[in-house]
Amino acid sequence: MRLDQYSLGSYTPGAPYWKQMLWYFVGSLLVQSYYLPFSGFKVWLLRRFGAQIGRGVRIKPGVRVKFPWRLTLGDYVWIGENAWLDNLAEITIESHVCISQDVYLCTGNHDWNHPSFALRTATIYIQQGSWLAARSVVGPGVTIGRGAILALGSVTGRSLEPMTIYAGNPAQPLKMRQQISQTPSSVAK
Repeated sequence: MRLDQYSLGSYTPGAPYWKQMLWYFVGSLLVQSYYLPFSGFKVWLLRRFGAQIGRGVRIKPGVRVKFPWRLTLGDYVWIGENAWLDNLAEITIESHVCISQDVYLCTGNHDWNHPSFALRTATIYIQQGSWLAARSVVGPGVTIGRGAILALGSVTGRSLEPMTIYAGNPAQPLKMRQQISQTPSSVAK
């Protein structure tokens, strides 16, 4: 490959340069901050930069978001410490999803066969009720099916089926997830 010939091609970050710089030098630092552990402020700030965010979202310290204008979060999403949402392309996370600490969501890669190492991006879509356990990694173009679990330290570059537990590198299906239904008597008061 010839890195001296690398270019972004038709790719753009999706926001004017001034907005990118303001995010990089102010917004990103405040969202990552351990000195401002308040989710409400971080949600407010991400919304100011174009993220679409539902209610009840929790964002822990150390979370990195590359481009908030390419982020959609449903209701009651939890994002753990030091998670990295590397969203060169859109990342959509539906409601009631847990993204645990140190999870890496990667929407960009390079074409190792292309002479100039061309950039390739693809969206990540995480469906409702899923859980990405600590230090798991999700690659570009992946859909995590409704209620799926990606276990501790697991890596996937392919989409995961709904209600299935995956583990390993590359992640392999282990078993179906059994969800306990909540009846009025089983809900904690």
